[in-house]
Amino acid sequence: MQTKIDFSETQFVDPLESTNGNQNKVRPGDSAVHNWYRFVLSFPPHLVRHYIQKFDLKETSVVLDPFCGTGTTIVESKLNGFPAVGIEANPFAYFASSVKTNWNINADDFESAARAVASETFEILKAEGIDDNNFSKNIDESPACAGRRLKNIGEHSQKLLITNSISPLPLHKTLSLLTVLKSLEGESYFHHAMLALANALVFKISNLKFGPEVGVGKPKPDYPVIPAWLNEIKRIAKDIRALAASSYPQCAIKLGDSRQISQLLDHDSVDAVITSPPYPNEKDYTRTTRLESVVLGFINSLEELRTFKKSLIRSNTRGIYKGDADHKWIENNNKVIRLAEEIERKRIELSKTSGFEKFYSKVTLQYFGGMARHFAELRPVLKKGARLAYVVGDQASYFKVMIRTGELLADIAQSLGYELEGIDLFRRRFATATSSELREEVVMLRWPG
Repeated sequence: MQTKIDFSETQFVDPLESTNGNQNKVRPGDSAVHNWYRFVLSFPPHLVRHYIQKFDLKETSVVLDPFCGTGTTIVESKLNGFPAVGIEANPFAYFASSVKTNWNINADDFESAARAVASETFEILKAEGIDDNNFSKNIDESPACAGRRLKNIGEHSQKLLITNSISPLPLHKTLSLLTVLKSLEGESYFHHAMLALANALVFKISNLKFGPEVGVGKPKPDYPVIPAWLNEIKRIAKDIRALAASSYPQCAIKLGDSRQISQLLDHDSVDAVITSPPYPNEKDYTRTTRLESVVLGFINSLEELRTFKKSLIRSNTRGIYKGDADHKWIENNNKVIRLAEEIERKRIELSKTSGFEKFYSKVTLQYFGGMARHFAELRPVLKKGARLAYVVGDQASYFKVMIRTGELLADIAQSLGYELEGIDLFRRRFATATSSELREEVVMLRWPG
């Protein structure tokens, strides 16, 4: 098994002295594997290392991330020699985490197959009058650019995308590459090649831009799709070669709802939890992966999208559904109830009557109820003395009513038998909606058993 990182050389800024700055960025030495595909606002690998150290884990300790997203905790745990398991409800994030924790492919075969796919796709596009190495010429001269013969994803799938998230010609070339790429299906490295395409699609080929929420930037009439994909292939292959020199523990990713976790994992199996669940705001997490999910075929209809959204913690008004009942888990929590009542009073005072605004108080109840349900379901899978770290943030976008997420989750966890070890300040972030600094914190818990 690989020797763990020497934490004495790990440069971690004291959480109590953190500011917005660079605390949430991936440090140069941490890019391997993590940057194969990563949510823009994911918490960083060095934060995972800090709590691995703080919890004084043994080599056999099992680390869990019940909201594993694109796998930061699982990848970092594996790199440091700890077996880990992740739970994720988003089909594409689950796929990405599964690929990022699979290092058992031959890098040479991977690159060779990718070059063959690239060559074939170049020829197909060339026959259509499209030169993917000289994309400025395509815009001016290619008959395809006049709107003829361009592949698309179909009317129903198109409706699932953020409008103008990708231009017609780059989409055509991406779909052409995808068609050829599927000839590798069944090969051990096929999913790695797909993830490489997803990363290139989102961060290079598309028109997307990322801030607190995903949006659309300046349109790209064309982009060199195949070269962008090959660059991602090379990066993955380079990391795989570096990893081949050592052995690593087994890790697993499971597709599922974190509010049903006792049905997904063996009981009394987890030593530590390091995670960052969603927190109540108007960020629709499903939009972050919408383009790659639709173009690569992970979501094909509105019904499929709705089904997966129902498996998420209710953290925004676009994810509220008739029949939601998680609020029952916090019926006796006066702090959360008073908070929801304050938000509703503010709405009435301000005469806010839009559909989404009417749901602000409801999503607050559903969110904290859902997290209470998660904490309750988590208890059976934890070993006695298990340590937990939850990265969460304050929020004030609901009529500027302050939601102290960390404090409320700590209160809920204690009501369910957890011990509160403390709340670290990870960083502060400036909220433009309220012109104030909000805290991002790490709630540390212990399960006494």
